[in-house]
Amino acid sequence: MRRRDFIAVLGAAAWPFALSAQQGEMRRVGVLMSFLHDDPAGATDVAAFRKGLADFGWIEGRNIQIELRWPGGDVERAQVLAKELVGLKPDVLLARSTPTTAALRRETSVIPIVFVNVAEPIESGFVQALARPGGHITGFTNFEASVGGKWLQLLKEVDPRIVRVAVIYNPQTAPFAALFLRSVQSAAPTLTVQVVDMPVQGDADIETAVAMFTREPGGGLIAIPDSFMVGRRNAIIALAERHHLPALYAMPSFTSSGGLMAYAVDTRDAMQRAAGYIDRILKGANPADLPVQAPAKFQLSINLKTAKSLSLDLAPALLARADEVIE
Repeated sequence: MRRRDFIAVLGAAAWPFALSAQQGEMRRVGVLMSFLHDDPAGATDVAAFRKGLADFGWIEGRNIQIELRWPGGDVERAQVLAKELVGLKPDVLLARSTPTTAALRRETSVIPIVFVNVAEPIESGFVQALARPGGHITGFTNFEASVGGKWLQLLKEVDPRIVRVAVIYNPQTAPFAALFLRSVQSAAPTLTVQVVDMPVQGDADIETAVAMFTREPGGGLIAIPDSFMVGRRNAIIALAERHHLPALYAMPSFTSSGGLMAYAVDTRDAMQRAAGYIDRILKGANPADLPVQAPAKFQLSINLKTAKSLSLDLAPALLARADEVIE
């Protein structure tokens, strides 16, 4: 073969790869959120995810297509939408909570899944180990052992008269709630606080449980982070205000909606970090080799207007530590 022909053959063989690199191959990511489509908190998380992808050169409509689905706290709806997403045969899937991760896992054992905001991926059966997940799932947790003590400490700082704290959650959408509950309970004796387990499964349950709890004075409330709580945050915030109940929420969106205080993982940061794992998987990385990562950034936000409505005089030192103070 002449040298010129040999070079021509090599060029023809390399052409598809060069064309792909030049024009960009369209890849597809399926995203199963834990919010309804009109929830501002969900929109903020998606914006952070898009920014994270763009930082790695993935531009929606140019070289990547993002399929978003919004089941909110409806577990059955999440399963339907998970099936729909898997049917689109995306290159990788992103799950925004424990229930959405479980829903996607039931539909595929092949397509890589990256999760965000999962409390205990080993107990949930998503991964074999944090360092080496060992399957097609990896991601970012929203839990560390000391967080329960931090929640109680913050409530006591807000109102030293608190001696009873109810931990409210929905067992269906927060199967991991026992982990948070144990964390709170382990810190309770040091802070002289009695912890009350408050499982609820519907709107009527919430109102009844809160009303019964507030029959005795010295109460505080902690809301476990899950899609059910997020979907009912306005009702929960209104109940806390009506019963004059200092409440701490484990989701940042609660304070902007009028909640007293939130101490939680910054999910915007987690969604941007998840984009990094999506990038690596799209470039050939195996999820089994990508370690599950712990939270990197927590956010303390306080609604000063709500504190005043509850007749709470917050210490300047506490306000100084807050990442966000809403007046």
